[in-house]
Amino acid sequence: MTDYFAGIPKIAYEGPDGDNDFAFRHYDPDETILGKRLEDHLRFSVAYWHSFASDGGDPFGGQTFLRPWFGPTMDHAKMKANAAFEMFRILGQPYFCFHDADIRPEGDTFAENTNRLKEMTDYLQGKMEATGTKLLWGTANLFSHRRYMAGAATNPDPDVFAFAAATVKTCLDATQQLGGENYVLWGGREGYETLLNTDLKRERQQAGRFLTMVVDYAKKIGFDGTILIEPKPQEPTKHQYDYDVATVYGFLKDFGLEGEVKVNIEQGHAILAGHSFEHELALAASLGILGSIDMNRNDYQSGWDTDQFPNNVPEVMLAYYEVLKAGGFTTGGTNFDAKLRRQSLDPQDLILAHVGGMDVCAAGLKAAARMLEDGMLEEARQARYAAWEAGDAPALLAQGTLETIADCVLRDNINPQPHSGRQEALENLVNRYL
Repeated sequence: MTDYFAGIPKIAYEGPDGDNDFAFRHYDPDETILGKRLEDHLRFSVAYWHSFASDGGDPFGGQTFLRPWFGPTMDHAKMKANAAFEMFRILGQPYFCFHDADIRPEGDTFAENTNRLKEMTDYLQGKMEATGTKLLWGTANLFSHRRYMAGAATNPDPDVFAFAAATVKTCLDATQQLGGENYVLWGGREGYETLLNTDLKRERQQAGRFLTMVVDYAKKIGFDGTILIEPKPQEPTKHQYDYDVATVYGFLKDFGLEGEVKVNIEQGHAILAGHSFEHELALAASLGILGSIDMNRNDYQSGWDTDQFPNNVPEVMLAYYEVLKAGGFTTGGTNFDAKLRRQSLDPQDLILAHVGGMDVCAAGLKAAARMLEDGMLEEARQARYAAWEAGDAPALLAQGTLETIADCVLRDNINPQPHSGRQEALENLVNRYL
């Protein structure tokens, strides 16, 4: 074990009136909301990479975090795992997520990477069995190493494509062994920096073939979880092929994978794409591809994906409203793809960041549940479109042509007048639930 978090108590629910920093005010995992335990609604997960692999560096400065498990050996990797599972015990969240490079040190060859990943998968399996913590999803880091500077699936070098595909195989095997409920593909370098050296059609075809192979192999090994793509619009490349939910859906349709793959949507990525989080969630739900979420926030004064812990209950409420309206998570959950600020150096900072994030999410989900249960927002939405359900409107949409509709407008002297969208009234309605 590790004494890194020594002296920090296990976090318990103490209610909204308490003044203990190391306690939940809104997150009571056993509270029943809409007939389900709050823990089962939220399905919280800790991101192994930000919590245990991040060194506090940013584009203008290097490492600020000094963790005892930082190092290149397998002993360091096991020390990191010990610290991770100690934090999981303190927080009590049911899940975690990882990339292969988070849990094992980089080797000199693919074989060495694979052997180290297998050793650490066995080690994590023992920790999971001892603690009951589960794997929400696994993934491969196909972006940090210099070999991926021009992409992985979309790389112009077939050897890089092959190395990436082989790596995903090992990561799917690890996810399967650990009972992971999802597998995520995050194309951190799947894009371009300049069109001057880019063949868009070729690279898109490579990405489609790569994803098809992932789906085929998952079926072959009996993986019964969900395959997810995480949309990301830019940063570090100028344009990425998985720009947003709509782009991903078009890509899936193009390669016949819309029934095989769903999306893991991150709040920060939605903002970078020029959308709201709730927009991306609502669109994914309407297309039948809503899978899981990465919960964080951006600094709105920055154009960067800052991966901060959530602290805005109104924003979170609108996001969970879309999740609840879609029926809630199945294999997905709420992964904190969020990291400490580089000045937050102490062990308790890592705990308190998650405590605050979990409380914000709980408060947001409970407010969303009240709004959904009352039904007033949905009633207003339905009323706005009610005319489409009456009279000749359904036939107009289903069987009408430009000629028949024009005849109808002339015959009935149709001269429509606009109706209020009532945006301010609906915004006031939403605020009642906070």
